[in-house]
Amino acid sequence: MEEKFSPKILERLKKFEEKSQGHRKRVKERFLKEGPESFTDEDLLELLLFFGIPRRDTRGLARQLLKEFGGRLDVILDADVKELKKIKGLGEKALLPLKVVHEVARRYLRARIKEGNYLKSPKEVYEYLLYELKGEKKEIFMVIYLASDNRVLSLDRLFEGTISESLVYPREIFGRAYTLGASKIILAHNHPSGNLTPSSADLNITKILILSGKLLHVKVLDHLIIGQDSYYSFAEAGVLEELEREVQKLL
Repeated sequence: MEEKFSPKILERLKKFEEKSQGHRKRVKERFLKEGPESFTDEDLLELLLFFGIPRRDTRGLARQLLKEFGGRLDVILDADVKELKKIKGLGEKALLPLKVVHEVARRYLRARIKEGNYLKSPKEVYEYLLYELKGEKKEIFMVIYLASDNRVLSLDRLFEGTISESLVYPREIFGRAYTLGASKIILAHNHPSGNLTPSSADLNITKILILSGKLLHVKVLDHLIIGQDSYYSFAEAGVLEELEREVQKLL
């Protein structure tokens, strides 16, 4: 049976909708006029939620999301759908723009790498890999393939699961390097726990790949462990150099 509202209630709903639409128009105009830098995280979330929630106030919902997820926009975008749905008023339609933006950002960063950018530091590598690995619940092992001038040739997600010597296959890594004509590689994987300390398996795998690389004339430049908010670089910590010395004794 169709629900009927009194003329008075209908008039109030009409006024609220007109007020809401006027507010949304002003927010959009401000974004285009002043630029995204003028927007707080709450402002951006409110704007994003416009596209999933057409006729409701989204400012309160944006504020609630930030409250529940530690005031961090990145944590909200990384959050699992089930966790986000626990927020009252956040249904599938409202979630859609959040997940679309997250995927667009991930693909944008990947595309920048594939267009031949040059990586000059572990920090740059971390920033490129952030959207690839952050928020993953399992370990992902990736390899960045570089030309002799450090131009990026490819970024490959090769192995998934608990990283161990039995999982990471040197023949796949270096076979791909040969196909691409890469002379250098950067290894990377995430630690979902957030602990950036290299495990014994991490050290052994790196040592094996350094040895394989020396035999096949492909240099391992670094191995990065990606955490939730930071990274660990084998090269910056001096660990890569130590492993190279150990490998050299075997040759």
